Amino acid sequence: MPQHSAPSAPPPPSETTAADPAPPDAAADRYARKAVVASAVGYGLEGFDLLILSFALSAVTAGLHLTSTQAGSLTTLTLIGCVAGGLLFGMLSDRLGRIRVLSWSIVLFAVFTGATALAQDFPQLAAFRFLAGMGIGGEFGIGMALAAEAFPSRKRARGTSYVGLGWQAGVLTAALVSAPVINAWGWRALFALGVVPALAAFLFRRTMREPAAFTASTDRARPATTPLRSLVDTPAARRATLGVLVLTSVQNFGYYGLMTWLPSYLSQQFGYSLTKSGAWTAVTVLGMACGILAFGHLADRIGRRPTFWLFQTGAVLTVLAYATLTTPVALLIGGAVMGAFVNGMTGGYGALIAELYPTHARATAQNVLFNLGRGVGGFAPLVVALVAGSFGFQKAIGLLAVLYVLDMAAMFLIPERKGAALD
Repeated sequence: MPQHSAPSAPPPPSETTAADPAPPDAAADRYARKAVVASAVGYGLEGFDLLILSFALSAVTAGLHLTSTQAGSLTTLTLIGCVAGGLLFGMLSDRLGRIRVLSWSIVLFAVFTGATALAQDFPQLAAFRFLAGMGIGGEFGIGMALAAEAFPSRKRARGTSYVGLGWQAGVLTAALVSAPVINAWGWRALFALGVVPALAAFLFRRTMREPAAFTASTDRARPATTPLRSLVDTPAARRATLGVLVLTSVQNFGYYGLMTWLPSYLSQQFGYSLTKSGAWTAVTVLGMACGILAFGHLADRIGRRPTFWLFQTGAVLTVLAYATLTTPVALLIGGAVMGAFVNGMTGGYGALIAELYPTHARATAQNVLFNLGRGVGGFAPLVVALVAGSFGFQKAIGLLAVLYVLDMAAMFLIPERKGAALD
């Protein structure tokens, strides 16, 4: 593989690297499982934090007397923090180590998620959400790089898809506990809960060691090119970076557009209570989890490109179909099917990005590209609200389907790297 560029073809199956030892032994398998669990727990905390904000938004707005503009900006501020944190912690991780920097990001996330419960006005709330977002931004890329480096190449997409399931577990937990906690103790107690699992994950990760791929890379002379520069230093890298950025932007825009406003839409249009909207979210999240699992297995079997195209086509069709549904049963079933395609692609980003960039830039690439996509996605609630105000909510949801066509075209910029050894 040329230095700092995305190769056009995988190496022969007989090649191995420190990240992909042959034959695999029990210790390596145990490490891979532990890396996935550790990464999935951290990613689950992200999902929990961002979704409790959605469920608690009306209570927070009333409690702190926020304007609609202030309330609507909280998700955007959190996701902008994710972009800043993704850049900072990704570059630090590529230089100082996955485990150490991941722990720092968890501490930042834990402190300011808990601090959100203490906010007395909008400036405090905005600052705490931004800083919590910075911690969140470090989680995804480092965890995905850790899992990709720990798993053998033939199972890499499955390994990173298991990490993706952590997000769904966090979202599902948020959907199930938000209403009972808010009704019993108020919205502040909901954010206070974010501290406990974050600290537990921090303690768990202190038992982890660095993956072999990273330690091997530190034994070599560091390239003159910085991690961030490696994303654009060759024509192949620039094409791949643009393609991945389109993928992550579309997926996050669709996800946040749907998950932020659909509970409110269901409540207003069909009279669903918060509890019933939480049930819809839970069913949809279970569908997403099934989609992520299926994506990981298919990507390892038939390749990254065909699997992305399959799921992108499914996203177009199911989003268009969902906009026409009107009965509670259809909305529940349709939400699960739509969720499988719209968010199933999350299971593929970790492996896809890991295979496109060298070890000295891998966590930076994961964090920067995914969190820039999340930054774009942060504007989805505002855009959906504006379109819905002019044309109706069903048309706003249906228009999201158009974005997945752009997603399909972006795949032509990204080389197929199924089974490739990591540099």
